[in-house]
Amino acid sequence: MNKPESDLGGARAATGREHQPGSGVAGSEGNSGGGELLRHLTLRVVTMPRDTNHYGTIFGGVILSYIDQAGFVEARRHGAHKWVTAALDRVEFKSPVQVGDTVNLYARTIREGRTSVTIEVEVEAERFTTGQVVPVTSATLTMVAIGPDGRSIPFRVPAP
Repeated sequence: MNKPESDLGGARAATGREHQPGSGVAGSEGNSGGGELLRHLTLRVVTMPRDTNHYGTIFGGVILSYIDQAGFVEARRHGAHKWVTAALDRVEFKSPVQVGDTVNLYARTIREGRTSVTIEVEVEAERFTTGQVVPVTSATLTMVAIGPDGRSIPFRVPAP
């Protein structure tokens, strides 16, 4: 079976460099350095019969919900703020997810603004019967930090 580049406990890639919280990058590898950004295993879910449609595969909306949750987990690496989803780009499903498959969602920050972060989420399914890992979909989310009044706030300042 394929091993993920990182795990929930440490965010360590094959390079051995650790993710620097708040930077969205590993070590000196960043957006301008031409290096690959780390992806983090942010959510892992075993699919259940209650998540299926009438075709016996997992509802697309269930996967969309997982993508939103994975985006939130990655955004929280940038600060303990209230983060909301402002945008989600096009999602195309490449492979169906079956009951019993383990869905792995990997996220990486690809852009940091003043009040928002752009996060890429990749979704893979680990087949229950064979252990084969297949790509399911990917999406780019814009997550915005908001204050108590519901308005966007700079996320680099401590949470209120």
